[in-house]
Amino acid sequence: MSYTYKKVVVKVGSNVVTRADGTLDVTRLSSLVDQIALLHKAGIEIILISSGAVAAGKSELTTHKKLDDVSQRQLYSAVGQAKLIDRYYELFREHNISVGQILTTKEDFSTRRHYLNQRNCMQVMLDCGVIPIVNENDTIAVSELMFTDNDELSGLIASMMDMEALFILSNVDGIYDGPPADANTKVIRQVEPGKDLTDYIQQGKSSFGRGGMLTKATIARKIADEGITVYISNGERAGILQELLTSPSPLGTCFLPAPIEVSNIKKWMAHSESFTQGALWLNETASELFEKSATVASILPVGLMRVEGTFKKDDIVRILNNNGDKIGVGKVRYNSEKIATMLGKHGLRAVVHYDYLYIEETHEIN
Repeated sequence: MSYTYKKVVVKVGSNVVTRADGTLDVTRLSSLVDQIALLHKAGIEIILISSGAVAAGKSELTTHKKLDDVSQRQLYSAVGQAKLIDRYYELFREHNISVGQILTTKEDFSTRRHYLNQRNCMQVMLDCGVIPIVNENDTIAVSELMFTDNDELSGLIASMMDMEALFILSNVDGIYDGPPADANTKVIRQVEPGKDLTDYIQQGKSSFGRGGMLTKATIARKIADEGITVYISNGERAGILQELLTSPSPLGTCFLPAPIEVSNIKKWMAHSESFTQGALWLNETASELFEKSATVASILPVGLMRVEGTFKKDDIVRILNNNGDKIGVGKVRYNSEKIATMLGKHGLRAVVHYDYLYIEETHEIN
């Protein structure tokens, strides 16, 4: 059988792997594992991003002590993650497939060294035929360092591991062109680069997850802009993974990849917004150059008019145009004090080299 992709990330949402009462849906888990096992044995490299730990833990415990949101997540995930990975371990063992657990936090993506350590770990697992099962480590994450949800985490993993496709499995068939309850509403099957979906997306969140369709669409667009195909589809459909990998027109919303080559360094930079330490303001001339073309070699001192914040050499900073609008991020060669003495001067080395500069696409979901 011919498969469209050989390297995929599968993200399974909380509402796919839990019942309405929050307990784990073992039948659904078993079905997903059967599908993944079939693909794994056919030579497809798969990384599984699985939600459900917090929901699983919540269904196990009855607490009489009042806890804040972060403490609840820490408690429920500590209990639920053990339950979830045990289920996966037993189900995959029936197929003679080894799995390994990776718990991560947003902070683990903050430096290039941590980023590469995670990348190397997952690559070793894949090379040895082990399926990585990844989830956010809610037991140690605090609110400001949490991922938006596992949609964001799945995008980071797909980008980091140079995967060909990301399948975001929810409990709906995709993004609809109207209210889902309307009989005339249809699933938007393809999203071209630059297409605006704002009018179609509702703000609501799922019952057990932190994110909603807006988050999924935003992540899907960003990852597709890095050259990775993204599908938002229904994880409750029988045989959905086989369909996504073999059907010429699988049911779901497909974000078509941009026809560009993005280096691994720039992929890391693209997801570094949360770790920025300050900002560089471009002057009007430099802003116009970047507006016309995102391929300007580097940011030179002559193109800068202001330094914002305090940062060190090699920190990640925001790149702002002359109106204060963020247009990208970059890794600086000098600290903020040094750059302040270089503003507007000719003949000096680049402050941010092009290899460590990521300029965002202008199309965004607001």
